[in-house]
Parts: sequence; C-alpha cells; structure tokens
Amino acid sequence: MALFPAFSEVSENKIENSTEELDWLKNKSFPTGDALSIQARFLKNSEELNEREASVGRDVSSTEEKARGDRNVPPKKRKSEKKRKKKKKHKKRNGGDSSSSGTDSDTIYPSDLKKKEEADGQHPAPLTSQFSWLDDLQSSTKQMFCVDCKPDPANWTYKSLYRGDVARYRRKGTSSLGLDCRKQEISWEDSKKKRKQKGDGGADRYFSTASRHLLRSEPSVSVKPATPDSSEGNTSTSFLPLDNPERDNREQETSERVQTSSVNPLGIYDSSTALWLQGKGRQDEQKQITQVEESAAHVAGKTEEFNRHLREHPSDTQQWIQFIQYQDELGASVFGGNEGLQGSESSECKSKSSYKAVLEKKLSIAERAVAINPTCISLQLERLRICQELWEPSVLAKEWKKLVFLHPNSAPLWRQYLLFIQSYFSNFTVSKVNSAYGKCLSTLSAVLDGSMVSHSALPGTEEDMLDIFIQQCQFLRQAGHSEKAISLFQAMMDFTFFKPDSVKKLSTKQQVEFFEPFWDSGEARVGEVEARGWKAWMLQQERGGWLPPPTEEEDKEEEDEEEVKDRSQAKWKVWLDVESLREAAHWLPWRPDKARGQTEEDCDDPDRQVLFDDIGSSLICLSSPELRLRLLLYFLSFLGLPVASILYEVSQPSLFLENLSVLTQGKEPQRPLTSYDIPDLGVDSVGHMTTLQGKRKWVGLGRQGERFLTNMLSMLQPVLPPHHRASLTLSLVQYEKLKVLRSLHSGNKKRLHSQGKSSKRVVKRLLKEPDNRSSLILWREYAHLEWLLGNLVEARKVFSTASAMGGVKDLSGAALCELCLLWSQLELEEAAKEQSRLTDVTTSPAVCVLTKLAEGTSASFPFSQSLSPVSILKARKSYEQALAASLSDLEQSFKNSQPDTKDQEKLPEEKLRLRGLVGCYALFQYLTVSVHAAISVYSLARENMEQLYHTLAPEKPLSSNEKANLTRAEAGNCEAGSRPENHSFVSQLAHECEVLAVQQAALLKYHSSNSVFPLATLRQTLTSAISSWPSCALLWGIYVQVENRYHSAGRARRFFHSVTRDSGGVVPRLFAIVAEQQRKQLVDSAQRSCHYNEALPILPENGLGNRIRGLFETATKTEDGAHCPLLWRMYIHFLVSDGKVDKARAIFYKALQNIPWVKGLYMDAVQLFPEHLQEFIDLMMEKELRLRLPLEELDILLED
Repeated sequence: MALFPAFSEVSENKIENSTEELDWLKNKSFPTGDALSIQARFLKNSEELNEREASVGRDVSSTEEKARGDRNVPPKKRKSEKKRKKKKKHKKRNGGDSSSSGTDSDTIYPSDLKKKEEADGQHPAPLTSQFSWLDDLQSSTKQMFCVDCKPDPANWTYKSLYRGDVARYRRKGTSSLGLDCRKQEISWEDSKKKRKQKGDGGADRYFSTASRHLLRSEPSVSVKPATPDSSEGNTSTSFLPLDNPERDNREQETSERVQTSSVNPLGIYDSSTALWLQGKGRQDEQKQITQVEESAAHVAGKTEEFNRHLREHPSDTQQWIQFIQYQDELGASVFGGNEGLQGSESSECKSKSSYKAVLEKKLSIAERAVAINPTCISLQLERLRICQELWEPSVLAKEWKKLVFLHPNSAPLWRQYLLFIQSYFSNFTVSKVNSAYGKCLSTLSAVLDGSMVSHSALPGTEEDMLDIFIQQCQFLRQAGHSEKAISLFQAMMDFTFFKPDSVKKLSTKQQVEFFEPFWDSGEARVGEVEARGWKAWMLQQERGGWLPPPTEEEDKEEEDEEEVKDRSQAKWKVWLDVESLREAAHWLPWRPDKARGQTEEDCDDPDRQVLFDDIGSSLICLSSPELRLRLLLYFLSFLGLPVASILYEVSQPSLFLENLSVLTQGKEPQRPLTSYDIPDLGVDSVGHMTTLQGKRKWVGLGRQGERFLTNMLSMLQPVLPPHHRASLTLSLVQYEKLKVLRSLHSGNKKRLHSQGKSSKRVVKRLLKEPDNRSSLILWREYAHLEWLLGNLVEARKVFSTASAMGGVKDLSGAALCELCLLWSQLELEEAAKEQSRLTDVTTSPAVCVLTKLAEGTSASFPFSQSLSPVSILKARKSYEQALAASLSDLEQSFKNSQPDTKDQEKLPEEKLRLRGLVGCYALFQYLTVSVHAAISVYSLARENMEQLYHTLAPEKPLSSNEKANLTRAEAGNCEAGSRPENHSFVSQLAHECEVLAVQQAALLKYHSSNSVFPLATLRQTLTSAISSWPSCALLWGIYVQVENRYHSAGRARRFFHSVTRDSGGVVPRLFAIVAEQQRKQLVDSAQRSCHYNEALPILPENGLGNRIRGLFETATKTEDGAHCPLLWRMYIHFLVSDGKVDKARAIFYKALQNIPWVKGLYMDAVQLFPEHLQEFIDLMMEKELRLRLPLEELDILLED
C-alpha cells in the first residue's frame, strides 16, 4: 500500500509493476476504502456547516432587537438569564461529543470522523494512553501501540528521547544578545519568590544598610511627657498624661489623606503618592537619608580637617599615621563594616572587596607620606604593614631588605625585620634566620663603633643590641638548638668579663677576630672545669703558653635509665619520650676530652658541636656595668633561675611565652599570701622541651647542669662588684627554694627530703661567705626554705636572729621590713591552717612581730609575753609617720636628683622599695583594726606612687614596636637623657606599684575566704589595678579565680573586652580565654552530673565553644598574639579536646605561617595527630629544626 492511501489507485494505474524496494513507502495497516469514505463524509459535513453559518447571519438582526427589548426587563430576571447562559456554555465546554454539535468555532477533522466511525462499530478495545512493556500484555498481538497526547518538542530539538540530554540553564540578567538596547527590549517575568523578596511589604531587618546607619547615628532625643493644653483649664489629674503615638499617626494619616494640594487637587492620592508626585520620599526614608547625610558630612569634615592639617604641616608623621588608621573607621562607615550575614557568600565577597579597597586607599596615603618624608621609619613600617596583606612574600622581603639597607642604624627597625624573617614560612630555615641575627648585630656594632661613617648611632642602641642578642638566644632554644644558644652565652661571658686590656680600644670586628683563636684553641670555656677565661689565655700565649696539668680521669656518667622504657608503646609516643629525654640531657655543647684522647670525629651527633662561624657575628660589646649585669641575669634566667629584676626589662615577651605556668600560678590554698613571692614568667628554661602539658624531667638542671652552673658562678663572682655578686647569690638561693617548691608540689616525700637536704647545704655554704653573712635578704630566703620544709621552729629561730641583726635600722630598712612581712604572713597562714581565731590580738604572733619591728627590737621566740595596748598604739603611730616620710622623701628625691648624679644610684635600693614598709603597715592595720584600714593604707601608698609614675612617664611606655614609629629627631629627643638611668628608675617604680597591687589583692582575697566580706570591694580593687597594669599576670590570676565562683559571666566579659580593646598585649587575652575554658568545664560537668551512669561522648553545644573559638581567632589576629607560641598551642589543644580534629590540624598549619621556629608546636602536633608523624618529622628537617632522634634511629632502637 502507498504512503498516501487516498491516492493509492492513481499510483497503481501509473506503476503496475512495483519493485520490492518501494515497499517501505506502503502503510498496510490503513485500508484504501476507509480513506475514501472518510473524505466523502468530510465534504458532506462541510456543506452543512456553511449552510448553518448563513442561517446564523440571518438571525443577527433579530437577536439585536431582542437585546434592546431586554433592557427594560427587571435586574433579577436578567441575572437568572445570565446564569442559564453560563451553565449552558459550561456544558458545551466540558461535554464529550457535544463539542461538535454546532458552534461557529468547531472544526471537523478527518480523525474525528474516523473516531466516530470506529465508536459506532464493534472494536476490541481502544488504544491505551499509558506506556507498558510488551511482556506485560496478555496477548502480544493486541494493543501494541499507545497514543501519546502530550508531545515533547525537546525530542525533536535535541534528537534524543533521554531527559538527561536536555540542557538546563538559569538566566542571569535581563538582557539578551543580538538586541538593540535603544529599540528592542525583553521583559522577563520573575518568580513569586523573587517578587516577594523585592516587595516592600516588610520592615527593614537589623542587618540592613538602613538599620546599620541608624545604629551608627546619634541617639534620638528622648520622648517627653505631653503637657496638657491650657484650654483644658486647671483640671488636676492623678497621673501624668503621655502622648499616644498610634492615635497621632492615624490623625496625621487622615489629615494627609484629606489634604489637597496642586499635585493632589481631588484628594484621591495617599500621602506617599502625593510626596512622590512632589519629588519627595516618605518621612522615615527622609529621616534615614538625613542621618546618612549627617554621618557623611561628619566624615567629610574630618577628612577635610586631616587634609588641611597635612597640607599645612606635611612633616607631621604622627598625623599621617593617624590619617592612615582613620581609613578603617571611614571604610566602616562607607561600606557598612563587616556586619553582613556571616553565612552569605555575597556578603563575604562584598566585605573582602571593601577591605581590599580600604587597604589600597591606605597604601596610597602611605606612599604619599613616604614620598614627602623619606627619612621617617615609622611611615615606612606602616607602609610595609599594609603591603603585608597585598603583596607577595617575595616582593615584601625585597622591600624589607631595601628598607634595612637604607636605615641600618635603627635597632627597632631591625627587630621588626627579624620578626618578619622568622615568620616568613616559605623561605624560613634556622640557618638563614641565625645569619640574619648575626648581620643585624654586626651592623649595629659597626654603627656604634663609628666604623660605619654614613650613619650615626641612635640613643639606646647598646641596650637594644642586648635585647636582640637575647631574642636570638631564645630563638635558638625554641628551635631546639640549645647547644648554639649556650655557646653564644659562653662566648659573651668571655668576651665581656674576661677581655684583654690590649684589645679593648679596638673595634668590635677586630676584637672578634682576636677572639676566634681562643675559641678554636680547645681551651676550657665558661662553665667548664678549669676555665680561666680569654684574658688569662691570651697573656699566657704571649709568654709562650702553658702545659695542661694532668687531670684526674673521671668515670663517665652512665645513664641511669634506658632511653626506650617500653617498646610495646606506639611509635609516636616512644619518639616523644626519647626526644624530650635527650633535650633534657644534651643541652650543653659537646667538647672533646683531650685527657681521654677524644677528637671532634668521636662525636655521635655533629649538631652538638658549635663552630665559631655560627656565633662569631653575634658578639657585641657592652660598656655599661648595668648592661653587663643584665646580660648575666638573662643567662641565669635562661638556665631556669628565678630573676625578679628582669621582669620589667624583657622586650617582646609574647615571643617567649610557652608554658602554662604563667596562667596557673598563685593557685595554692595552703599559701594564699606568700605564693606570689616568686612569680613565673611562663618561659621554658633550657632543656625543658616537651609538649604543652608535658612534665619536667628534673626539678632543676640535672647533675651535669648543676655542675655547669656552679663552675660558672665561681668563675664570674671574683670579677663582679659587690652589689652584682649579691644579685647572683640571691638568684641562686631562690633557685634552691624553687626546686624545693617543685618537689613539694610533686607529692614525693622521698624526693622532697633529698632535695631539702641538698638545698640547705648549698644555702648554708653561701651564707658562710663574708659578703653574705649580714645580708638580710639571704637570711629571709633561708628562713622561708626551712618553713617550706616543715621546720617551723628552726625557721622562727632564723627569723628572730636575722631581725636582731638589722634591728638598728628601724623602719627605714627595706630588707628588714620585707623579712618581718614574710614572717608575719607565714604566721598568719599557719594560724589559718590550724583554724584558731584569736580574739585577743595582743597574743597573735604576727602582731607581735610587726609591733616589735615598729619599736626597733627583735621578736623573741617563743612568744611568751603578750603585747600591751599602748605598744600597739605606738607602733601604729610609728608606721604612719614612717610611711608619710618615705613617700615624701621618694617624691622629693626624684624632683631634686639629676640623672647623672651619684645619689640616684642608691635611689632604687633605698627609696623605691616600699613594698616591705607598706605591707607591714597594712597587715598590722588588718590584724589590729579592720580590713578597711588596710585598704586605706594600700590606697594611700599606691595613689602617691602611681601619681609619681605618671608624672615621670606621662604617656604610655613605648614598646619595642612603637619605638620604631619615631623619626631620628624624635627618637633622640625622647631617649636622650632618659636611658639608661631614668628609664630603669621608672621601670622599677612601675614594678613596685604592681607588687603593692598584688599584695592588696591577695590580702583581700584571703580575708574574703575566711570571713564575710562584700565581693564588690575586692572586685573594684582588682579592676582598678588591672586597668593600670594590664600585663600583670598575677592580678589577672586572682581576678579569674574570684569571678569564676559565680555563674554570671556578663560583668567579667565586659571588663575583659574593655581591657583588651585598649591594650595590645597578649596577657589579657590569654586570661579571657582561660576564664571561658574554666566556665565551659563547669558547665560540661554539670551536664554530665544529670546522667549518672550514661556515657556522654558528645555534650550538647552551649555556645561557650563558639565564644572560645572567637576569642582565639581575635587574639591570633593581633600583632603580639600572632607570634605567641602559647596562644597557638592552647588553640590547637582546645579544638582537639572539643572533637574538631580536622579544624585543629588546619590551625596547626596556620600557626606554622606565624611561628615556624617553635619546636614545641611540632611536638604537640605529633601528640595530637600521631598518624602524620612522618610528615611532621620531614617538615622539621626541611626547616632545619633540631631533631635529636631521626625515625631511622628510632626503628633501630625498637628492633633492639
């Protein structure tokens, strides 16, 4: 059959003999006869349709006449007719076959006729309208096809039936390519959701731009009560009438709606439309626009003021820096700050773009300022700080080198450059940073000597050089190279205290060249056995040298314990144990023993040998005796000895903070008054390299370290002046007391007994020396040592004997007052332990000690006689007169003395040390009168001393970073005549003020724990003291202990925020984090207590974890916090404890970008992420950190 069945006969007549090739054109399923009958029927129906249309045209006129007649019909009748017509139309529309009955729009198709014919006949079944599988049909010959009533145009467009081939897209924008924007346009219909978002139905949210401008604007005037009108008469009411804003708004809207104008003559427009026709906006919009305009005018006025001042005074560098910093405030007002939605990507992109725009603007201002003031270092540093977030590290390193080359005489600039080199992770290695330190010190030495003619030395350069030298030693210790750090100190001891007279007038470079042969000669150095010094060696070399005396061979120390104790432990744990053990044992540099025939090749670890090239360029000359003493005290502190006099001399202390002890000191309930005697700096000593929560290997330096310390002190004491020797002896005695305290905290009675015996032996040996027999300070420390060991009777005898030695000095002796203060505090603590409250103060041992001190006599032990009330009154009068005289004498001495007079050398020792007198007087008033009397004593002393301090230092003391923000002339004017004398005096005065504040806070805390006392007084004392001294860790520790006793954290959080906002130090931020962590532990324990026997692996989130993470993030973004090892290590430990291991590992890599030299950070990572041990070891080797146990050696140890 043909493809077109209606013309099949024609084709058959023309082509009778069709070939089989054309069979595909035939449709055998459609018979020819059916097609012809359908065509005939279609022609017949079309003729009937034409006749019907003609009849409809004839009836039009009659229908119009009928419609005219219907106008007079009542409305009800018309409505009923309309309803009938609607029903009829609905039936026609929804009817099945009635659609072809007779309307003018119906069209009859051949397919309709075919369907009607098939319906009339008997057919098996109609075709299905759903798809089905052929196997599911009962008969495979029936219903093999189905009708798809809904065609899919995508099948033809994409040439496929698979829906995955159809491309999906989202329209962006309202434009279309290829259209002429001036003549053609396409309007796109938005979805309902977008139309709702764009609508103005709801009010502005709190994060919208209008709301943020409203918050930043000035507060509106407060609403006042409505005054009654005079027309109402003198009627008195029992209440004060107020305005009704809703009623007023309704009345206003009504009046506005009725009011007519030129744009609204009929009064048909509402108020908003009328305002729009006038070209105005709504009133609230006008208010917001007015506020925005006012803030913009304020910003523009301030910017104009900056521009005018800088145009008239272009050399005002401080004003340039303030203008650069003002751009942050300006950007916050223009871009809305960072107050957008935190989870929105668009808001984040917007904040990043706005932040970058502000940075680029600041950079342009800084470049303009540098072009006008090319010699100003502060502007150069500000420019580099801005570029740190815009430039690549390699480009920034070149700029730093260029700046240091142009200003080689600026020590603060060198310190900033060294800090940048240390934290430049991509190019960081220990050797590069060590060579940079050597280059810095050698360059500054050349400037100080006059060898560099192009630049002159700035005031205070020598002291800055010493600080940089100490920073280099701490850097080497933190990187694990303790041998190099000890060798640096050894070389400086010889180079400073044992320098030959023949080379003293030479330059530093020439002196170093003469020192190199001595270092390479193999002669014993400082701290080693039979060390004589550089001077003696050089004199003997001029005479022909000496023969080494026969040395007695000492038995080599055998290791007490095996390095690997338990081979069944995990590999990472064995590595940590052996690495920390070797750090504690091998911190001294290795030297070949010539008596045993050893050579340099016999050393198992080549890194234990230190060459002169590693330390030669870092040697400096110190001409001032005070700086020499500071160098020696720094060395003792580096070895772990307590040195109180350097508490206020350390520069950049955040770089050295590694130990949690700075945050936990003072928490000893058994010693509430005397636990602050030896403050902890939070800096690890040499040999103590372990994880953050790791324990010390020994209480001291070990057997080898103790021998080294004894040899060094015995060698140095003969060349020191008497008052310097006293400082060394005091540090050594306090070191013995510190070892006893550590043994006491460990709880090991056997170790405490042995350590007590050895410490007493050392202290007694020191007290037998002629210079120390009359030292009240040493006797005080010895008595305290006996008290800690539990020998109270022996300690009281020592106190009594020592007070009798200094009784002639009365209250004017600072050492005697401090001795009696410690004695009375110990007696008070002992009475609190026994819980014996004496109602009669005349029998109290502490009152007896303080009264005898005021009388000028010594308190005899045992306390047999009771005091008379008259003696107590006389003692109070004596204390009052002595305190008033000391304060007036201190102020008068500072006013009359000059920095270069000899009288001021005695001033810090005699006039500044008022802690003993003030403490004794306050404790006496506390025991005899009340706690308020003690508070008044402390307040009087602190007010006078702090007022004197602010008089001498009216501005905030300049830090090492702020010193760089001075030009050469400003630096000279600031520091000339003030360093080193006046600077040290002001620092010691500040330290005394801190000590008095700690004493007062400790006394009030002791009183509140033993009796009823309002906490507001203690809190006010702490907040005022901390506001004055925000870097005092002891005050922060007491404050955290007091505030954590209460569940309300709002007050403490507000105070922490106020202090951290004004202070750039890291100590307040650390204690804010500690306070929140302790509160979180308390809440977690309370949540666990609700479920007695149930395991809670994950506690419900209470918000404190997010707050702590926010505090960590804020602290690490500050300048000091970014380079604080303790802060980063605490952050990683907190995240791991909170179950966020992946986040903690990310923070570890972020910390490496800021402190890549800290070996303790890598050891923490090994402990917390042990599966990445190999990766961390490879990273340490790449950055040249000291690795004492390679993994290959560890495998050998585990196999053995």
